[in-house]
Amino acid sequence: MEAKLYLIGTPIGNLKDITYRAVETLKEAQYIACEDTRHSQILLNFYNIKKPLFSVHKFNEKKESEKVISLLKSGKSVAYISDAGMPSVSDPGFVLLNEVKRQNLPVEVIPGVTALTTALVGSGLKTEKFCFLGFLPEKKKERENLLATYKLLDCTLIFYSSSHNILSDLKNIAEVLGNRDCVVANELTKKFEKFLSGKLLDLSFEPKGEYVLLVEGSSEQSPLNSLSLDEHLEFYIEQNYSKMDAIKQVAKDRKLKKDEVYKHFIKDKK
Repeated sequence: MEAKLYLIGTPIGNLKDITYRAVETLKEAQYIACEDTRHSQILLNFYNIKKPLFSVHKFNEKKESEKVISLLKSGKSVAYISDAGMPSVSDPGFVLLNEVKRQNLPVEVIPGVTALTTALVGSGLKTEKFCFLGFLPEKKKERENLLATYKLLDCTLIFYSSSHNILSDLKNIAEVLGNRDCVVANELTKKFEKFLSGKLLDLSFEPKGEYVLLVEGSSEQSPLNSLSLDEHLEFYIEQNYSKMDAIKQVAKDRKLKKDEVYKHFIKDKK
C-alpha cells in the first residue's frame, strides 16, 4: 500500500454504513490513527481489523501530527478516522491534514456518510441550497454575530448541537433569526432515529445524545433592495467593492441576472 495519509469516513451510528473501500483501506493500512481508541476499537473489532492504533484528537493533534509525518516519511501508510463521519468536519483531522500537506506528503480521502447530509435529506427542508455552520459559539456576542451574518440567506442552515445545548440553541437561534420552521434530527441511522419538526420556540423534548438542527432559510429580502438600483450599486462601491463585485452582489441581493444589472450600470454611465 502506498505511503500516504488516508482520511476515512466512518459510520455515524449503524456500523454497516461504511464503504467497501473504507474497510479495505483500514485493513491494508499499516497504522491507524483515530480520535478515540476506545470508540474506534468497536468499529475495528466489528470488521476484524487489527492494526497498531494510536490517538490523534483535538488536544494533541499538533503534536501527534509529527508522529504521522514521521511514519509517512519512513514509507508507512497511515489511516485516520474520527469517532463518526468525516474527519475534520466538526471533528479532529483538519490540523493533521494541513501539517501533512505542508510537508508535501500525499493525502487521499475515502468518503463516507456525514450527519449533516443525512439529516438534510431526511428533514423535508429545502436541499438545493444549504449552509453548514457546525456548533454555535459559546460566547453570546460571537454567537449573535455569527447568526446575524447568515440571517438573510435563503437556504437551509445546518447546525450541530449536544444534548446539553440543544434547547438553548433553539432559543438562541430564534432570538436572532425569528421563530422559523426547523427540524431536529437525533440518533441518525440508529434504531431510535428521530426527526422532530416545528417552530424553533415550540419544540419540546427530553434531550439525549447528539443532534443535527436544521433551520429554514430566510424569506426576507435584503433591506438594501428598497434602494434604487443606482443607490444599491453605490452602496457596495463605497464599501470598497470593485465595480464587477458590486454588480454581482446587487444581482444576488435582488435575485436578478448579473447581465441585467451590468447593462443598467453601463447604460447609466453613458
